[in-house]
Amino acid sequence: ANYQINENARWNTKLFSTNGDRNSVGFLQSINIKDSINPASLNYNNRVVNLDQYRNYGMESRIITDYHLGKMKNTLSAGIRLYTGTTTRQADGKGTTGTGYDVTITGNYPRDIIFKSRNTAAFAENIFRVSDKFLIIPGIRYEWLEGSSSGRNGYTTGGTEIILQNITRDRSFVLAGVGTEYHVTRSTEVYANFSQAYRPIQFANLQAPPTTDVVDADLKDAKGYNIDLGYRGKAKDFLQFDISGFYLQYDNRVGTITVSGTPSYRLITNVGSSTSKGFEGYVEFNPFRAFGKNKDADLIIFGSYGYTDAKYSGNHKDASTKGKKVENAPTNLFRGGITGGYKGFLLTVQMSNVGETFSDANNTVTPSANGNNGLIPSYTVTDLTATYKFSKGLNLKAGANNLFNERYFTRRAGGYPGPGALPADGRTFFISVGAKF
Repeated sequence: ANYQINENARWNTKLFSTNGDRNSVGFLQSINIKDSINPASLNYNNRVVNLDQYRNYGMESRIITDYHLGKMKNTLSAGIRLYTGTTTRQADGKGTTGTGYDVTITGNYPRDIIFKSRNTAAFAENIFRVSDKFLIIPGIRYEWLEGSSSGRNGYTTGGTEIILQNITRDRSFVLAGVGTEYHVTRSTEVYANFSQAYRPIQFANLQAPPTTDVVDADLKDAKGYNIDLGYRGKAKDFLQFDISGFYLQYDNRVGTITVSGTPSYRLITNVGSSTSKGFEGYVEFNPFRAFGKNKDADLIIFGSYGYTDAKYSGNHKDASTKGKKVENAPTNLFRGGITGGYKGFLLTVQMSNVGETFSDANNTVTPSANGNNGLIPSYTVTDLTATYKFSKGLNLKAGANNLFNERYFTRRAGGYPGPGALPADGRTFFISVGAKF
């Protein structure tokens, strides 16, 4: 809802909710255990059934007002956010031995837990226009969080229920940040930002879905800050660009380490502090618009590149992590392509190259037998899309993703939808028709 209070002030309120369910059934053992016919029963082994129910509701309301300090107009935005959410999780149910979708179980769910969370926030942000070219934008946010859990978390080997106490945990904190912009020309600007960050651990994080991972029961909230500096803009209608550098400090970072043992296992824990620094760049250039005035043809060359040096600055008590690369953070990331058009026809070819990365903070290279740990190799994927516009309101689009059928994966998981390496899609084709009335 939007309401114009007066010529200088306006009010905006958003209501939002999630009312959903996620049901899954599958054979969730390690990949080195075959999903095969049991010779005793001549059926497949029982599958695992998990049911999640999400009921979340919230509201965010803010007032935006313009005012003057001297000759310059400034803008203040302030508001509140309210949220409440309930997740009901029934897990590890003994499912059927079939092959289709069937969430029927035998007995009850060993784990039957209710998670509740509440959040209240108040925030304010102000745009100070120091001059026609220079802006300073400070902001502050107060957060209050509460999480609770109750229910049954399984059974002991003797069959006794493991009951979660009705535990409630709350905390509050203040986050601040400031951004600046200096407009070098009418269409280009230098910008710099500093912001604090806080990642709370909820009880749902401590009660993970069925998995071969182990979750540290003493997980702590993570926090940090980010700094970035860049230059962005455009030149008429033929060039757009954005180049920036960044520095990210992350304390109590939640990650994954491989703990030695028989067998070894992956531990989700506060690995420690990490530092990430690097730069990003994006450019889009249209030579036809820059050097010619052909109204029927068009050509756009675009590309983006990101370099990230993300490493841990200390050791974890269960692993040597100092100087190791942060997991799932590739050093190099490039995407680029060409779009060519003639009259109503448009053809785009895009290539993406993602560098190698690791699945754990130990930087394990050789994959484990179950595929949960190890290097995630680099890969290159090419996509092709063609569009034909019959009119302003009607178009036909077709294309191929992963045109050269690259075999790759982007993640190793210890739980759903794993465990193991999660393969990406092979070559796929699509066609669609779009219409506007």
